[in-house]
Amino acid sequence: MKNYRNIIFYVIVTSVFLYMMYWVVQFGKPLETTKVTDHVVSSDKDFIDQVKDGFHHNLTHPFAILLLQIITIIFTARTFGFLFNKIGQPTVIGEVVAGIFLGPSLMGMWFPEYTGFLFPKTSLSNLQFFSQMGLLLFMFVVGMELDLKVLRTKAKDAIVISHASIIIPYTLGMGLAYYLYLDFAPANINFLSFSLFMGIAMSITAFPVLARIIQERGMTKSKLGIIAITCAAADDVTAWCILAAVIAIVKAGTVMSSVFTILMAVVYVFVMLNLVRPFLKKLGEVYSNKETLSLNIVAIIFGILLISSYITEVIGIHALFGAFLAGTIMPPSFSFRRILIEKVEYVALGLLLPLFFAFSGLRTQIGLLNEGHLWGVCGIIIAVAIIGKFGGSMFAARFMGNSWRDSIAIGALMNTRGLVELVVLNIGYDLGVLSPQIFAMLVLMALFTTFMTGPVLDLIKKFSKGDPDEKSDLEKQKFKVLLSFGNPQTGRKIVRLANLLSGSGKQFNTEITALHVSPSADINKFNAAEYEKESFKPVKAEAARLGIELKTKYKISNDVSEEILSVSHRGEYNLLLVGAGQSIFEGSLLGKVIGFTAKALNPEKLIGSLVGKESLVKSSSLFDEKTRAFISESEIPVGVFIDREFDEAGEWVIPIFSVSDVFLLFYVKRIVKSSNSKIVLVDYNGIVSSNIEILEEISGIRKTSEGAVDLVPKRDFDLGKFGEESILMLSFEGWKVLEREYHLDEALKTSALLMRP
Repeated sequence: MKNYRNIIFYVIVTSVFLYMMYWVVQFGKPLETTKVTDHVVSSDKDFIDQVKDGFHHNLTHPFAILLLQIITIIFTARTFGFLFNKIGQPTVIGEVVAGIFLGPSLMGMWFPEYTGFLFPKTSLSNLQFFSQMGLLLFMFVVGMELDLKVLRTKAKDAIVISHASIIIPYTLGMGLAYYLYLDFAPANINFLSFSLFMGIAMSITAFPVLARIIQERGMTKSKLGIIAITCAAADDVTAWCILAAVIAIVKAGTVMSSVFTILMAVVYVFVMLNLVRPFLKKLGEVYSNKETLSLNIVAIIFGILLISSYITEVIGIHALFGAFLAGTIMPPSFSFRRILIEKVEYVALGLLLPLFFAFSGLRTQIGLLNEGHLWGVCGIIIAVAIIGKFGGSMFAARFMGNSWRDSIAIGALMNTRGLVELVVLNIGYDLGVLSPQIFAMLVLMALFTTFMTGPVLDLIKKFSKGDPDEKSDLEKQKFKVLLSFGNPQTGRKIVRLANLLSGSGKQFNTEITALHVSPSADINKFNAAEYEKESFKPVKAEAARLGIELKTKYKISNDVSEEILSVSHRGEYNLLLVGAGQSIFEGSLLGKVIGFTAKALNPEKLIGSLVGKESLVKSSSLFDEKTRAFISESEIPVGVFIDREFDEAGEWVIPIFSVSDVFLLFYVKRIVKSSNSKIVLVDYNGIVSSNIEILEEISGIRKTSEGAVDLVPKRDFDLGKFGEESILMLSFEGWKVLEREYHLDEALKTSALLMRP
C-alpha cells in the first residue's frame, strides 16, 4: 500500500508542477513583443542546416576540443606505454614516443587534416597550461620521494659520482655548443645562454625513471641499487639548483644582472627550510593517517605547493623548482608522505603528465632534420651525451672502489634521461634558447639514452660471472613450491594449500617460497618497503601458525604475470600456486569488446588465442588474463586456486577423467601423509576401475593411511552437495568436462584447485 501511495504522490506532484510551468510559458509569451523583434520561421532545410551548424559549433568548441585531446592523448600514451613495456622499456619512453606520434613528425605528416582538427594552434595554450599543472604535481611527488636520510648516509660516494656525472658532460656540452652556436642557436640568443642550456641538457639524469628501472629489476636492496639511487638523488638536487641558476642568468641576460635573482632565490630557500618546514613537520606529527588527514589539511599542503611555485616563477627560476622544493620539505613522516603521494600520483601520472608528453611531441618536428648532415649532428649530440654521462659516471664509480661490473651499470643508469630531460628541454624552448631543430635533436638524444639503459643492464647481467640465483645440487633435489598472491588474505589461504600439497615433516624435503609482485605503476620508491611489509604480514603469520619455514620474494614489475613466470623458471621450482583472478572481459558485450582490444595490442596473446593456445579456460570468466598466462606459458606444473570462503580442507574431492589425470595421485600421497583430510576419488568415466596400474597406485596410498581414501563412481558425484570444508582438485582437462556439464561460474560453491602437470 505504501508503494502505491508513493507512486500516486509522485504522479500528482509531477503533473501539477509541469502544468504550472506550461502556463508560465504561455503567460510569458506576450512579453516578447517588447524584447524580441526578429522572428524567423525556418523551413525543414533550414532546420537541418541549423542542426548541422549547432553540431559543428559544439564539436569545435574549445572545451570539446580539449576533452577530445585528453581522451586521444591518454589512450595513445597508455597504448604506447604498454607496447614499450613488452619490449622491456620504461613506460615513460612509450609515452614520449606517443607524444611524437601525435605531433607533426608522424600524424601531422600522414594525416594533416586530422591533426589540424584535433590540435589547432589556438588550442595549444590550453593544453600547455594543463601539462604545466601536471608537471608541478609530478615534481612535487619527485621531491617527496627523495630520501634525504639515505643521501646523508651515503653522501661521500654519492656526491663524488653524481657531481662527476654532471661536471664532465656539462663541460662537453658547453664545448659542443661552441660548434653548434652559429648554425643552430636562435637569433638574439647570446652564446652564454645557449652553452649553459646545452650543458644542462647533457648532464641531466631522470631520477624517477631510474628509480622505476631499479625497482622493476629487483635491485632496490642491492648495493648497486642503493648507490645508483643515492647518486641519482644527489644528481637531481644538484641539477635542479644549477638549472635554477641557469634560468636566472638566461632571463637576466648577464651573470651580473642575475645575481639579484639568485640572491632572492637563496632567501626563498632559506624561508622554506627554516620557517615552512618546521611548521610542516609539526603538521605531519599531528595528522599522520587517513582518518586525521582531512580535506582542510590537504588544501593547506596544495596551497604551499602552489604558493611556492608562484614565488619561484615570479623570482625568475621557474615554477617547477618551487614544486620540487615544496615536495622535499614535506613532513618526514612515512605515512603522511605516502598518503599525499597516493592522492597526487595517479592524477599527475595518469591524467596530466601524458598531456606534457603530447605537447612536447607537438613541438618535436623530426621533419626539420631533412638533410644528411643534420642527422650527423644529431648523432654527434647523442655520442657526446653518452661519453659525458655514461663515461663520467662509470669512471667516477670505478675510482670510488666499485667493481667494473657495478661501475658500468652505474654509468648506464645515470645515463638515463627520460622525462626530466624533456622538462629541461621544454624550459629552454619556452625561453627561446633552443631552436626547433636543436630541440628535436635533443629529444631524440633523450629517447636514445634512456632506451639503451635496459639493454646495457641485460648485457652486463648476461656476461657477468656467476649467478646469484644459482642453487646447489642439494637444493635442486628439494620439492620446491612457489606461491604467488595479490591479495594478502588470499595468500594466507594459499600457504595452507602449499603446505598440504608439498607435505610436511622430515620425510618430505620441501621448500615453500611466497612471491608478491606489485605493478610498478601502483608503487613508488618511497613506500616500497612498507608495501612489502604489509603484503607479507598475514602470509608470514599463517606460516608461523602452521610451523613451516617460509621464504619470501618481493618484486616490482610492469608485467606482473611475466615476472611471476620468470621467477618460477629461474628458481627451478616444482610447482607454481596462484590465485585465480576473475576476468572483467567476460559476461558482457562491452567487456568482450574491451578484452579483444586489449589482446589486439598484444600480438603474442592475439596469435595464441587464434591458434587455440589459450583455449584451455577460454570460456570461463573465473580466470583473468594473468591466470590464463600462467596456464598457457608456464614451463612447470601450475595450480590455480579458486577461493569460495576456504578455511580448512576437511575433504578433498578429486575426479579422475582420464589416464592423464593420474598425476594428481602424486599430490594425494602428500596430502594423506601431511593431514587428516578425507580423500574422495571419483572414477568419472570408469577409467580407474578398468586400469590395474591405477588401482594398485590407489591401494598403495590406502595402506599408508587406512580409511582416508575412498573411490566412488560418477553417480555419487554431485557438485552442489560439497560444502565449505570440501575442496575440489582436478586437472584442467577435467575442468573443461565440468564446464560442458555445469555452468561453473554459478554452480561452483566449493573452493577448487585446478592442476596442470
